[in-house]
Amino acid sequence: MMPLTALQSSCLKGYLKLSEDVERISENPTDEREGEMEVHEDASSVILPDSELGTTAPSLRFSKTCLKNVFSVILLFIYLLLMAVAVFLVYQTISDFREKLKHPVMSVSYKEVSLYDAPGIAFYPGKARLLSCKHHYYDHIPPLINPGQPGDIECTTQRINYTDPFTNETMKYALVVQGPRDVKKKELVFLQFHLNGTDQDFSAIDYLLFSSFQEFINSPEKAEFMKDCESSYSSWKFSGGFRTWVKMSLVKTKEEDGSETVEFKQETSVVNYIDQRTKPRSDQLFFVVFEWKDPFIQTVQDIITANPWNMIALLCGIFLALFKAADFAKLSVKWMIKIRKRHLKRSRQVMNHIN
Repeated sequence: MMPLTALQSSCLKGYLKLSEDVERISENPTDEREGEMEVHEDASSVILPDSELGTTAPSLRFSKTCLKNVFSVILLFIYLLLMAVAVFLVYQTISDFREKLKHPVMSVSYKEVSLYDAPGIAFYPGKARLLSCKHHYYDHIPPLINPGQPGDIECTTQRINYTDPFTNETMKYALVVQGPRDVKKKELVFLQFHLNGTDQDFSAIDYLLFSSFQEFINSPEKAEFMKDCESSYSSWKFSGGFRTWVKMSLVKTKEEDGSETVEFKQETSVVNYIDQRTKPRSDQLFFVVFEWKDPFIQTVQDIITANPWNMIALLCGIFLALFKAADFAKLSVKWMIKIRKRHLKRSRQVMNHIN
């Protein structure tokens, strides 16, 4: 074999080196790709001037961020305002509830009845004498026969003596008469008194009304019963020489402790009596009529319009709104802080690339 020249030997070495490089690259192809990626990353890290990238995208991003921040601030102020309104409503609700507790409202209800419990009518006639007492119906009172003379006493009466409850010294004489019951038939009681003479310039007979004549009859201590009635009920008068027409109405009042008090309201009309007796008389005649005004019993009670359950429900709704508003405000603040941190991070990245 012929010896190789220097040129041939150098060419042979270059060929062998090239074949080794090809084999190495074919065995490790990822090295080449990593190199290419490094080249691309270096190329992308290069900051191009504004003339090449354009200013449209950053300005749009900045304007959206600004609008979001402004909208978040507005929402935050709105929910703070709503929270203030809710707190005011809580205060106002509690104040109204306390005010209604201090000032209950009077409630009036009416109950219709066909028969009343017969009331008791206590007369204090003094020197006057009862001449007649009758029950009439349908407002029909027949003409008087022998006025000033004793007549029929068809009413249930009871005479009682007791000491004055206010002085405990003076003895009082009372004539207690059973009042009307049947309101549908317009039952009335017509009484006639006679007073032979008086030293006073004006002559009148006192009377009072109490709720139940039957309670008076069943009471073992009638004197004490009358003393209690005189202390509890008001007294009125009717004058001589007139016919006094009394129309009664019953009012029941329920107290806060559950007790019930009864009182009478009355409408009185007075008609002049024309004395047609032949001989002039110095005595006085008294005529009085008692009748129920209407079949309705009036019941009065104090009620509290403030409902605690309504107030509790309102307060629960207000507090729920407060918690929701506080939760939204907290999330809004966190979101604003997050947006701010992201904006600062991007600014730092841009500065680092510039540097």
